[in-house]
Amino acid sequence: MRRAWLLLAVSALAQDADLVVRNARVWTGNPARLWADSIAVRGGRIIAVGGFTGKARSEIDAGGRMITPGFIDSHVHFLEGGFRLTSVQLRDAETKEEFVRRIAAFAKTVPEGTWITGGDWNHELWGGELPSCGWIDTVTPRHPVWVNRLDGHMGLANSLALKLAGVTKATREVDGGTIVRNAEGDPAGVLKDNAMGLVARAVPAPSPEQLDKALDAAMRYVAGHGVTSVHHMGTWNDLEVFRRARKAGRLATRIYAAAPLADWERLRHYVHTNGQGDEWLRWGALKGFVDGSLGSHTAAFEEPFSDAPNDRGLLLNPPEKMREWIQSADGAGLQLAVHAIGDRANRLLLDIYEEVSKANGKRDRRFRIEHAQHLRAADISRFARLGVIASMQPYHAIDDGCWADKVIGKERAKSTYAFRSLLDAGARVAFGSDWFVAPPSVAEGLYAALTRATLDGRHPGGWVPEQKIGMAEALAAYTRAGAYASFEEKEKGTIETGKLADFAVLDGDWTKIKPGELRKARVWMTIAGGRVIFRTEK
Repeated sequence: MRRAWLLLAVSALAQDADLVVRNARVWTGNPARLWADSIAVRGGRIIAVGGFTGKARSEIDAGGRMITPGFIDSHVHFLEGGFRLTSVQLRDAETKEEFVRRIAAFAKTVPEGTWITGGDWNHELWGGELPSCGWIDTVTPRHPVWVNRLDGHMGLANSLALKLAGVTKATREVDGGTIVRNAEGDPAGVLKDNAMGLVARAVPAPSPEQLDKALDAAMRYVAGHGVTSVHHMGTWNDLEVFRRARKAGRLATRIYAAAPLADWERLRHYVHTNGQGDEWLRWGALKGFVDGSLGSHTAAFEEPFSDAPNDRGLLLNPPEKMREWIQSADGAGLQLAVHAIGDRANRLLLDIYEEVSKANGKRDRRFRIEHAQHLRAADISRFARLGVIASMQPYHAIDDGCWADKVIGKERAKSTYAFRSLLDAGARVAFGSDWFVAPPSVAEGLYAALTRATLDGRHPGGWVPEQKIGMAEALAAYTRAGAYASFEEKEKGTIETGKLADFAVLDGDWTKIKPGELRKARVWMTIAGGRVIFRTEK
């Protein structure tokens, strides 16, 4: 198909187009021709980049604005993000009192018996004290509450939710998880990582209609940030929601959906039976977990946490089981995208990837480490040597940077979110947001990568400033690298003849504004498959 489009392009400059965008400053992302002034589209694909002389059914005057390839968010929880748009908002609650007030206020807006979920609270904002069910029981006596910390690695249940879930003093601990208890041994409300399933399984499943609405909301929301493709880390049920939308012609965002690693045999059969999808919806990747998160003290480190000398975090799955799953899945030709946060978790995963590559033989496997957050200096060069993609989320750096030094110390922080070091070592770095965990704003992600200025204003020159990168590198991480990370570099990631007509029209030239102003930058228009899916009202 690619060759056919290239042959067609020879005569495209004088032929009719469905759409032409003129008077633009087009950053193509293609090093061979980085800038152009127009784009012509026909049949959902690009037929000319600059120099188009034919007629067009529709034209857009970009007014000199910058255009980039459609942004690719390489790590999202798409349906959860959609649901979070209408749930209680706790992300910026800075005090215990505000936390409680928001939950109480939200409870008054929904019928009794309705589960209150979402939230995305951050206990570091009020000094690090974990919330407890006692904080909210009196304001939610008839509403079960199960609200997550913003990293998704621990949640708070009120007493009603604990009762409905059957979590009591007698409940045993869960491997790879923690039930936080009070002095008497009773559950205090917070559950971490694998223990979260004890409460999550009691939450009623959303209806198909609710899932469809969440997907629609998610697609509208990311389109407003110039995102045209996402790599979704989710479940089999999620994939069926996406397939239903694809069949109905409702997809406006291209989705690469990953299934749970433990289900690798099911995915192997699914691919054999159904193929791997099309240009709007694809599958073939597996998402697994080595450890938890830094904020929940469940990330696995070689040395203890600086603020908890008897704690090195935990492994969510035994290394032997991870190796077995990964070797089998890789042998089946599936892609691995595995979560690793702490330096021990990253080292273990790199070891497994190296062993599996040798055992299964050479092939284009494109192993991914999701987050690749805290690395030992000795492991950074291994990403390039092993061809492992670092799938990272720059916004996390300016969020975690507000408090990470007290948890891991300044020395270990030097190789945290090591964008610069990884790129200098020759590794591929693909950027994403981890939405719902962080906002899916590419502008804010670019701001984080370029400035590393933390959200609390305490590091205006950048937290670990030696890990800053430049605009061109960051844009590439949101475009070319994202396409490569899903085996789609021949279809998207750059603005070139024959590729999918996905691009973002920005409110100005982001390469010319000061990095500190990026948080205020906006997307003017988003186009996917040659169709406008977002347009600013101004």
